[in-house]
Amino acid sequence: MFKHSGTGNYAYMSARVKAKQSKLLKEEDYNKMLMMSVPEISHFISEAGYSKEMNDLAVRHSGIELLEYATYMNMSKQFRSILESANGELKDMVAAYLTKWDFENLKVVLRGKNYGLTLENMREDLVIAGSLKEDDLEKLLSAPSIEEALAIFKSKTGLSVSDEAIRAYKEDKILTKIEDEVTKGYYKNVLDSISGKDRATNIFRNYMKYVIDLKNVETIMKLKMENIGGEEAADFFIPGGYQLNQKIYAQAAAAPTMEAAFNELQSMKIYEELKALSQTPTISLLVLSMERVRLQMAIQVAHMYPLSVIPVVVYMIMKEDEVKKIRTVAHGVDSGLDRDSIKNLLVI
Repeated sequence: MFKHSGTGNYAYMSARVKAKQSKLLKEEDYNKMLMMSVPEISHFISEAGYSKEMNDLAVRHSGIELLEYATYMNMSKQFRSILESANGELKDMVAAYLTKWDFENLKVVLRGKNYGLTLENMREDLVIAGSLKEDDLEKLLSAPSIEEALAIFKSKTGLSVSDEAIRAYKEDKILTKIEDEVTKGYYKNVLDSISGKDRATNIFRNYMKYVIDLKNVETIMKLKMENIGGEEAADFFIPGGYQLNQKIYAQAAAAPTMEAAFNELQSMKIYEELKALSQTPTISLLVLSMERVRLQMAIQVAHMYPLSVIPVVVYMIMKEDEVKKIRTVAHGVDSGLDRDSIKNLLVI
């Protein structure tokens, strides 16, 4: 249920994020970065809008670590600034969308604890842009166990992970079931918060439902690549989508081949765009390609509805994409990967 009255300052926010979008890095910038060392990349992004974070953090960090902290801190600040500038129901929709970072941060903590990472290693991958504040995230980091971290998260967000998922983790030390419930929890929370019937709210609701559809398609493709099907695949279905219901999902997941799975998805409006991804060779490239599809879908909706929350969402997706690309290039260069291999990971 949205808590702010009034429709929101759509025209102002649309113009603001459009201005921010124009300052994002372009393809030629990434091509330049591919020719640089890590210190040169750090200098380059400092001149491209990350200088304050790079300077503020340089006292405590250096190298790749500095770049990672600075890019995430910059993104967090940008997102919080957008949230603070919005008002009315627009502010509530932006806040609902940004809760994704609460759930992503929880996954970072759970994975870190499962793999025995240090607090500092986990902290560098946190994005403080959701409803959880820095103190809340520090409590998650400091939790002595995964179960206690989940209990802290529940007290802040209401998300409850089933006893079955926790038992499965205790048995095999694999987080799959817990992470699946966390992902479903995010989408349920967002859809539950979008209760209005006005045009702007309906646009946001339908967009999020399409995002769920795409996430379910991505899951089907991943499972096909890993030769997983049947009841095990059915457990990963996220309810609440726009076109892809549980029956179609189950039929696609049970199909013997990737081609047969896509034949079950022909009723989807973006079937042709998705079918083009059926030959993607690896899961990592699949995830990157699906992110591009989600972005293109958001851009199309933003063009149709410029006075809605979607232009704001488009900017936030593009900003996140920029940060991922900067990190990918820097890590590739630092690891000694050749330029073509790094560029293939960017999916520009």
